[in-house]
Amino acid sequence: MADFSSMPLARGYFAPCRFEAEVFDCEVTGALPADLRGAFYRMHLDWFYPPKFPDEASLSADGYISMFRFREGIVDYRGRYVRTERFEEQRKARRQLYGYYRNPFTDEESVQDPERPWRRSTANTTPVIVGGKLYATQEDGPAYRIDPNTLETLGPDDFGGEWKSETFTAHPKVDPATGETIAFGYEATGLCSKDVFLYIFDKAGAIKREVRFQVPYTSMIHDISITPTHVIFPASSMVTSLERLHEGKKHWGWDRTVPSYYGLVPREGDASEIRWFYGPERSIVHTANAWNEDEDTVVMDLPMAHGNTWPFFEDIHGGAFQMHDNRIHRLRFNLRSNSDQAEESLLFDDVVTSFTRIDERLMGQKNRYIFVQYADRTKPFGATMPNDPRAQPNNCIARFDLEDRSRLSYWAGESHVVQEPTFVPRAGSSEEGDGYLLASVHNLAERRAELVIVDAPTMTERARIILPFRNPNQVHGAWAGEADLPLD
Repeated sequence: MADFSSMPLARGYFAPCRFEAEVFDCEVTGALPADLRGAFYRMHLDWFYPPKFPDEASLSADGYISMFRFREGIVDYRGRYVRTERFEEQRKARRQLYGYYRNPFTDEESVQDPERPWRRSTANTTPVIVGGKLYATQEDGPAYRIDPNTLETLGPDDFGGEWKSETFTAHPKVDPATGETIAFGYEATGLCSKDVFLYIFDKAGAIKREVRFQVPYTSMIHDISITPTHVIFPASSMVTSLERLHEGKKHWGWDRTVPSYYGLVPREGDASEIRWFYGPERSIVHTANAWNEDEDTVVMDLPMAHGNTWPFFEDIHGGAFQMHDNRIHRLRFNLRSNSDQAEESLLFDDVVTSFTRIDERLMGQKNRYIFVQYADRTKPFGATMPNDPRAQPNNCIARFDLEDRSRLSYWAGESHVVQEPTFVPRAGSSEEGDGYLLASVHNLAERRAELVIVDAPTMTERARIILPFRNPNQVHGAWAGEADLPLD
């Protein structure tokens, strides 16, 4: 019997959903753009069984993948659980078998396997397209291949045996100039290892290059940025060790005494040519973009916070948790200088989430716009949020202009919480930012999930798709046009 009474934050709208669904010909308000033809995939966090420990991180929730299929002015919806090994073992046992996130020593004996920790991944973070195939990914395990039409789980993929890392990132990058996909795995050779394996796929999805290296200390490397010459690996003040895991502690702890670091890996060189740069205590989860300012300078824009943003990962020195806000920063790395310090500046003083997105046709090149959701507290908000420092009333999407440093915003409504926006180009247009933003919205008053389609140049709503039920919290989304996947 499933009992969620030990999860005080999982109440009301934010209670686990625990069902799969299809909606044929969804309800729509407004006018769907005729040129939206394809599928919008989303990964969600949903506990099918409650966590073993009440202070568990949401990162361990089961993976749920959903799809809005756009064609001929209509939209169909489908949602399915990712049938990972972990999910199937729990279903057979009809209860939770697994302990803390990335700590297999806290699992029940029947599934405990510290030598192969990737077996316990929930694949819950990002829908990823590589070589015309769809994957569900989470950084602690393999990429799970998904049927792009039925959302059936086809199983973990090692890309013809060429992927040697035990883990696969939730944030590969596609270089629009070459068609290459740049991906990586950290803790690549086992729990808490300092090993990172970098892979470059060709446009067809075949691995053409591998680079192996070690980081200064093992930390969460959730995202990367690319330029034509480098791959940038940012890491924050998160630490781990086998000693922590053997003691039954959570995988990650916050250490305010260690620096943030950034590895600049040449795309055509080898590990001996990596440049390491350092900065002060920072929380870094996602990146926005990077480019080469000149032959000696690499620039990266990203949201950062000046302290811990993870309430479920404790300060290893015993300090009380204090939530730190994300703001959009710029980092410069001088490759000619003998200094190993990153040059940091603040671009916008606005508090935002860490879920920054861009027009990805500009990935690795200098871009103008960054899109991200945020909480505008000057707007009315008539709903109740969970008592969780990470659960903010993010009711708006911002378009930040990096040229004139302005902000243009879209407001979703007075009882609405917006999740990560995804940019989709307008058909036939090559102008940056000319297209649509697709964003999932929790309508807390009506207790239903919605998808808004926003005109990106004007930040005004074009249409809204309404589901007759709640969805679990979305992590990331991805758009696939009809040329990107074999869609029915």
